[in-house]
Amino acid sequence: MKNLTLRQLRYFEALAQHGHFGRAAEASAISQPALSVQIKELEEELGVPLFERGPRQVRLTGFGELFAERVRDILRAVDELDDLARASHEQLAGRLRIGVIPTIAPYLLPTIVGDLARAHPGLDIRVRETITPRLIEELGAGRLDTAIVALPVSEPAFEEVALFSEDFVLVRPGEEAGKPVPSRERLKEMRLLLLEEGHCFRDQALSFCDMQSSRPREILDGSSLSTLVQMVGAGIGVTLIPEMAVAVETRSANVSVARFEGTQPRRTIGMIWRKSNPLGKQLMEVAESVRRSGEALRAGRQDGPAAA
Repeated sequence: MKNLTLRQLRYFEALAQHGHFGRAAEASAISQPALSVQIKELEEELGVPLFERGPRQVRLTGFGELFAERVRDILRAVDELDDLARASHEQLAGRLRIGVIPTIAPYLLPTIVGDLARAHPGLDIRVRETITPRLIEELGAGRLDTAIVALPVSEPAFEEVALFSEDFVLVRPGEEAGKPVPSRERLKEMRLLLLEEGHCFRDQALSFCDMQSSRPREILDGSSLSTLVQMVGAGIGVTLIPEMAVAVETRSANVSVARFEGTQPRRTIGMIWRKSNPLGKQLMEVAESVRRSGEALRAGRQDGPAAA
């Protein structure tokens, strides 16, 4: 197996991740036929098939699964060699792959990207928006350098840096503005709209309401905070959203926003990265920049109109 190349391994990893030649080729910035040729040559060099080809999807063979584990380790080690060289420079430059959860990305990312670009002109920022479990998987596999998530994630291999905290607010139909805010006990009896399974924000909201997710009559799922707020505006139920989302999501919906009395539901936003990443010092600087961006966003909210 003297003829294996890093390029082939990266193409293999892309196909293993996407399970589709077209999407893997697009992610790898090459044509689909070129990707197919590289994968075929890799399988011929190994003397064993790596993928089962279907009409719409490909999946790893048993050997392919074992091979994928080793390939991820190799590619992560190669990337960390590059990071080691970058870490020797004072200024952070080059590619920075940042993962962000969907309940943060639309509201904080524009400020973060702008601030980082000004502070580090040589930085090539690439953003991946998806739910926390996938960010953790991709971060561990070396496909991301860092991720902005709700803490804790409690992964021993990751560094966790808390940045700031924010409250959740209650969103109700507009005609309910000024009415008493329901208690957590009363909230259990209402039709609660939440993000679909897999979003950590859903779990945090359920935890505050002291509810289990298996209550289909009272809980309806949505794919985004925007969908939830629009459903509330249509009179379908109530929902909880993070403070940073209020200005964007409620501006075009007939809803009212209220704070809970007593203990406020809250989440802590932070950054995570692999402890083995040589760019730890530089990522700490990025975390500080993200913290400042979050504080600026919160200060802007406090200067705006208060929740009804």
